Amino acid sequence: MSEPRSRVRLDTPRDTRRSPLVRRPSYDDDAFGSFAEKFARFMGTAKFLIYMTLFVIAWMLWNTLAPGEWRFDEFPFIFLTLMLSLQASYAAPLILLAQNRQEHRDKVIAEQDRQANARAHADMEFLAREVASLRMAVGEVATRDFLRSELRGLLGDIDELSRPKAPEDQQAPPDQVSRPGP
Repeated sequence: MSEPRSRVRLDTPRDTRRSPLVRRPSYDDDAFGSFAEKFARFMGTAKFLIYMTLFVIAWMLWNTLAPGEWRFDEFPFIFLTLMLSLQASYAAPLILLAQNRQEHRDKVIAEQDRQANARAHADMEFLAREVASLRMAVGEVATRDFLRSELRGLLGDIDELSRPKAPEDQQAPPDQVSRPGP
């Protein structure tokens, strides 16, 4: 009996091995992305716009004012249009790549900010609970002003008890003390 053919499953990815004759070019994603960001930043500067403007003006002047045999792109400037289109066709993907990398960095920073905010919120909740418990504990503890007033009162009572009594106060009973009349 022959062996059954291996069944192809739809939920299993295909083997993507390529023949050794076909090689894909390899490149460093970070280096290429860094280059794209630098290029996109440069293209967004006034210096780039000035350089491009000077290049186009020089191109047009050369191909308009130079002797006929030296001109290489006559009036409709088809070759100039082709070069500017080629430059734009490379610039657009590089700018998009730079934007994607910036978006990824922004997502990472936003996630870090979210985590920091969550930690700060938890810390604030903890501190609020601690402050509330301290308020409750302080409510049960005598305050400094309360202790001072109580000590002043006790000091006054001690002063009254430690004063020698006057002789007339000792002889007359308290209810018979003479009071000056009106």
